[in-house]
Amino acid sequence: MRLTPLLISAQILALIYTTSCKKSNGFQDTTLPNTHVPDALVPHLAASISVDADSTYQTIDNFGASDAWVCQYVGNWSDSKRNAIADALFSLDTLANGQPVGVGLSLWRFNVGAGSGQQGDASEIRDPWHRQESFLEPDGTYNWNRQAGQIWFMKAAKQRGVSKFLAFLNSPPVNYTVNGKAFSPNGQANIPSANYPKLGDYIANVIKGVNSLTGVTFDYISPVNEPQLDWSNKVQEGCPFNNDQIARISRAINTSLVNAGLSTKIVIPEAYKINSLVTTANYGGRESQIDAFFKPGSTYLGNLSNLEKVAAAHAYYTTSPYATGATVRQQLKAKIKSVPNLRYWMSEYCVLGDNNGEINGNGKDLGITTALYVARAIHNDLANANASAWQWWLALSPYNYKDGLVYVSGREDGNYQLSQTLWALGNYSRFIRPGAVRIKASLENISAKDNDLLVSSYKDDVQRTLTTVLVNSKDSVINLGIKLKNVKVNSIRAYATSNNYSLKPISNTKLNFVSIPAKSIVTLVGKMD
Repeated sequence: MRLTPLLISAQILALIYTTSCKKSNGFQDTTLPNTHVPDALVPHLAASISVDADSTYQTIDNFGASDAWVCQYVGNWSDSKRNAIADALFSLDTLANGQPVGVGLSLWRFNVGAGSGQQGDASEIRDPWHRQESFLEPDGTYNWNRQAGQIWFMKAAKQRGVSKFLAFLNSPPVNYTVNGKAFSPNGQANIPSANYPKLGDYIANVIKGVNSLTGVTFDYISPVNEPQLDWSNKVQEGCPFNNDQIARISRAINTSLVNAGLSTKIVIPEAYKINSLVTTANYGGRESQIDAFFKPGSTYLGNLSNLEKVAAAHAYYTTSPYATGATVRQQLKAKIKSVPNLRYWMSEYCVLGDNNGEINGNGKDLGITTALYVARAIHNDLANANASAWQWWLALSPYNYKDGLVYVSGREDGNYQLSQTLWALGNYSRFIRPGAVRIKASLENISAKDNDLLVSSYKDDVQRTLTTVLVNSKDSVINLGIKLKNVKVNSIRAYATSNNYSLKPISNTKLNFVSIPAKSIVTLVGKMD
């Protein structure tokens, strides 16, 4: 194709722009006025983002993270440190220079402990971090002074505007288990069916008790966690269940919630990976969980008054390679669509294992490498599985592992570090608020090898915002025109996360042009007319 002189000029300017950015670590010079491609040449840039607000997909419910297991300790730290951490996780405030104070999580997951914390070493759970107190004492009374550190974080989340709260159990309370412990003795369900009603009443009592402490009534209760796993290794509190047991437990909990006059919704099945929602391969009665719970049959739960119409699963072992993960998610999307009004929540993820050599879970990483990998995983769930929610695992981690948003040292008022993974999640959670609708966004005339440039867009009619998130895994700056269809914006602000910046406002954006720094996540927030 023969290039016009005007297009050649635009490409030369883009090359100069890219070179100047590389000389300044890919970022700093983007704030200088003379680094912008002139408005007159922007329409002639071949590569562009195309956004069409009339093509709509899922409505976003929330972005969240869990308080397990560290908040039980950090919630008792000095005010300055625990408040700083809470600000980073929950705050929607903005500094005078436009810098967001925090990532504005819109859901907080509260771990309802099973009582291994009271048992101490006798619990046989080897890692003290993984032991959790229970509000239920061995004599059957309730002690609302338990889990005080977690209660503090719950109050802090509420004070900073978090609107949704989910309570989850890794194991039934030890009072009701077969072996009196919070792990399975033999890879089987560790609670007799006779105790299902007791478990339901216990959950209702916890919901009411926590409300008396915090003023929050849990919006959701997740009673089982990764029911496909054995949970006999004494690594943490855990309990396996088959589909029939999950159905019977859910019915018992529903009865208790109704009797207590509670509106809390039950979320199931928290499958340990998304394949379990769709696979028909025999997995000990723990497979095909969308069909099992949401289509008529012996384990059908769709008629329960307090069941949330959500299939929840964890994204472990399905994020690498990216293209394979996208195929799995597209299959899940088709299955979700087969059930009217059913939604998909990605309800837990952190980086585990070696992920086909792409990234290894061992060794914490405060920088952009893990952050970019996680941003790509978020995009994959949102764009290819139509996930309505995306929830991280450990909000706080004490480990040398890629499982935390914030890293802490010591249980007694130690130190903390914020990771770029926190801010990468913030590129989504801070600006894509509950009720926003994902709309069509695509890249035109640009080569995206191995999906190293990703784009998704969200329209929020309440906030009057059009939010677009771009994930650039390339080693070079990318200049793009912006094409909007069926929507108009009168201003755009850009926020970037890279090795240098943490959700920092940047000025390399106009209404029809954006420059994406190398190895960065950039969120464009447009104010709609």
